[in-house]
Amino acid sequence: MERPPEEDPPDTDGTPSLEERQRAAGRLPGDRYVRIVRPADFRRGRGGIYVATDKATEPETALGRLYDRARRILFGRPIVTEAEHEERLTKRTGLAILASDNISSSAYATEEAMRVLAIAGAGALALTMPIALAVVGVLAIVVLSESRVIRAYPQGGGSYAVAKENIGTLAGLIAAAALLIDYVLTVSVSTAAGVAAVSSFVPELHDDRVIWGILVIAILTVGNLRGIREAGVIFAAPTYLYMLALFGLIAFGLFRVLTGDMPTPAQPPQPFPAEGTELLGVLLILRAFSSGAVGLTGSEAIANGTPSFKKPEAKNAVTTLVLMGTVFATIFLGLTFLATRIGVVPDLHEAETLNSVLTRSLVGDGPYWAIVQIATAVILLLAANTGFTGFPRLASVLADDRFMPRQFSFRGERLAFSVGIVSLAALAGFILWSFEGSVTQLIPLYTIGVFLAFTLSQSGLVLRWWRLRPRGWQLSMVINVVGAAVTGVTLVVVATTKFLLGAWMVLLVLPLLVLMLYAIHRHYRSVADALTLESLDHPMPRLIPPHVIVPIARLDRAAVGALAFARSISPNVQAVHIATSEASARQFRERWARWTGKDATDGAREIPMHVIASSYRSLIQPLLSYIDDIDERDPRPVTIVLAEFVPHHWWELVLHSQTALRLRAALLFRPNTIVIDVPYHFKDAAGLDAHTKDRG
Repeated sequence: MERPPEEDPPDTDGTPSLEERQRAAGRLPGDRYVRIVRPADFRRGRGGIYVATDKATEPETALGRLYDRARRILFGRPIVTEAEHEERLTKRTGLAILASDNISSSAYATEEAMRVLAIAGAGALALTMPIALAVVGVLAIVVLSESRVIRAYPQGGGSYAVAKENIGTLAGLIAAAALLIDYVLTVSVSTAAGVAAVSSFVPELHDDRVIWGILVIAILTVGNLRGIREAGVIFAAPTYLYMLALFGLIAFGLFRVLTGDMPTPAQPPQPFPAEGTELLGVLLILRAFSSGAVGLTGSEAIANGTPSFKKPEAKNAVTTLVLMGTVFATIFLGLTFLATRIGVVPDLHEAETLNSVLTRSLVGDGPYWAIVQIATAVILLLAANTGFTGFPRLASVLADDRFMPRQFSFRGERLAFSVGIVSLAALAGFILWSFEGSVTQLIPLYTIGVFLAFTLSQSGLVLRWWRLRPRGWQLSMVINVVGAAVTGVTLVVVATTKFLLGAWMVLLVLPLLVLMLYAIHRHYRSVADALTLESLDHPMPRLIPPHVIVPIARLDRAAVGALAFARSISPNVQAVHIATSEASARQFRERWARWTGKDATDGAREIPMHVIASSYRSLIQPLLSYIDDIDERDPRPVTIVLAEFVPHHWWELVLHSQTALRLRAALLFRPNTIVIDVPYHFKDAAGLDAHTKDRG
């Protein structure tokens, strides 16, 4: 008895199918069954679809297999889409990946504030602790406000999604542009700070800090291209090592201070002069606050990356956000208190970090000093990973909304947003090189974007609570009103105090980036309007056979194959040959006249040939002019069929002129033109001869 056929029976009109039904006799007389045979490259999925297997992605050539093996060693084996949930973050790995930027800011936030105050003299450094308390106060408000963002928008998008939905598209794009800039600067600043920490105990690296920084960015790029889960494994240990090392240092320092064992402050290679060069004023204090406010960077990454967490996403993200704020505040206030109480000062030329000087003051330059410096250097280098997580995900959201190229929404073999990761690495490396790897030169560009995004997202949530008025909306509204006010004031302070120091560049790039996002969206919208089917009952248009032009360089097997294909799709075939001289034109004409294969068969007319002599030995331009003239006389789309010889090996391509490739490039943007490439391989000769013999 025959088994009933599966869905999608094989085609009976001669169209090739992926399935073959083989009838076979069973064990008992009269028993028959149908065996369904499919290629190993595909398997049957649900709903009548085919699913490509691992074999379908295996390269066929030796060079391809070598490349695939090297890629798997570097980036790991491909991951199936269904395994995406396994790549999500726990609170432990989320703290390492998404919070490392904010936590690591404690390594240089105190120093950046002190470097500004030190301009007014050693006495002004007493204001470092009040400034640190103000920064932590702003952070507490930001953490509380961002927790509302996570709960309201667990699908991610952060400030962009909030501002776009509640204020408008322009506000959303401003927030998105600000965050994209901030993520790029996160990678640049964190890398520069990490290299500075390393050069504090290996001074020989200071002169080559740009090269080392770019190398670190390259390593981070590879780590992130391997996927979120492996990145978490790589970055978790350094983050927790830094936390333990700094908690131990702060605890030991507080013990010495409280017991009266006040250490003698160590001196950096070249300390700031004690007398100062500027008067202490409100503007200088605000500038110091804006420099210390770099400690707030990275706190938006968790809200933007909420979908990266395991379920329940929102709860895990909020918990990680609170842990991040608590860890940063503890380390930042502890280091600031000890630095001001002991009396350490920053180095004038950034040859040694303030944390290195403070650690030497407390424990000397022994093993624990080395542990603290190594832990600080590694987390600063890896803190750039926050940018590698936030930038690609935000870019993918923008791409889904058609504000960025669609390539940014595609996931690579390891389920990472590969295009976003590589683009971020290139931009961050360029900025690091442009500013010579200096943290002090990069800091003025930093924080503006994040505070602008904070202000827009908090303002958007205020409007959301007022419009929807869910349960408990009054408390949420008060929290976000305070958050918008605080971050807005901080934004004004940072922008005004750092404007001449480099912030003007960010304020200039920001509107240009917004205009670019708008232009991309307008392009996609016009393309969608031109291509979208108005209804699914739209009939397929019936086209008349096209006018086909076949450029022939010489009469050979490749040309015959192209002519045969051209005649199979249309009876209106025209051959053309461009000769470099009149003599060679006449020779080709005579050879064409002797060829009998062009004669009419199966009712088709003989293929006409136009031979054109190009006195200046130009091939492409005369052919294009010929196509233009034909196009003017015939309203039908012009179809160009190109014969292209394909050698055995890729390196043999340099031995051939690649005229077909150049012609394809010239015709790429020509309207009303269809270009078909007919490749000819060595193995095609036997098939062509056999086909001709069968027809004869």
